[in-house]
Amino acid sequence: MRSFWSLALLVAAACAHPAPMMHSHAMNPELDLEAALTLFRHGEYDLARPALRRAQFEMSPAQPEVAEARYFLAECDFQTSDYAAAAVEFHKVAEEFPSSEYASLALLRSGDANLRLWRAPELDPEPGQAALATYQELAGRYPGSGAAARAQLHVAQLNDWFALKDYKNGMFYFQRHAYDSAIIYFKDIIANYSNTRLVSDALLRLVDSYRAIRYAEEMREACTTLRQYYPKTTGLDLHCPRPAAAPAPGTP
Repeated sequence: MRSFWSLALLVAAACAHPAPMMHSHAMNPELDLEAALTLFRHGEYDLARPALRRAQFEMSPAQPEVAEARYFLAECDFQTSDYAAAAVEFHKVAEEFPSSEYASLALLRSGDANLRLWRAPELDPEPGQAALATYQELAGRYPGSGAAARAQLHVAQLNDWFALKDYKNGMFYFQRHAYDSAIIYFKDIIANYSNTRLVSDALLRLVDSYRAIRYAEEMREACTTLRQYYPKTTGLDLHCPRPAAAPAPGTP
């Protein structure tokens, strides 16, 4: 009986002081980050996302790899077409890690995400305006960077779309004989999107609008601009006939 109670006491003591739990491996956030990035490179974005978050939380805030983890978390949103979230998260990377190698690229991708949200020129241009503002911010904060150079290609695309939106709006009013309203849109193209392909077309429609409301002087000025800067415009002679040459002195 005594031996039974002695054994019971030993068991109770062992339960009161359990042996420390042994971890299968020591925590290594750098290795965890690399494993998460491997998932990302293989297109496993839904698996990479929690792995990147785990690696981020394992790191101290001062580690440079935190910016990398945050950047690729935003990239997961982009690659899974959650462009609204991606635009916000990329911009946070640039704000919170401005000296990181990922800062300029994050601004570029934030602009790209907003650009993807503007699906057609005739739709609400707010995402396009946000994209343009972000690209301009990139050019101001990181001039000469590769990301800023790449952004200029997207700025050209945006300007084409802004011009096309103006042109469609102008034609809407033009076709309804609301020429004063049409003129506003055509002039906006000429003033703000002078490097786009629609400038000569906007000038032609401007000529037609001025003719319709009998603004002769403004019509002549638009024709002069066309002949000086866009002499090969299709239909130029039809819309802007050359004045007849004055007869030579003494000619009957």
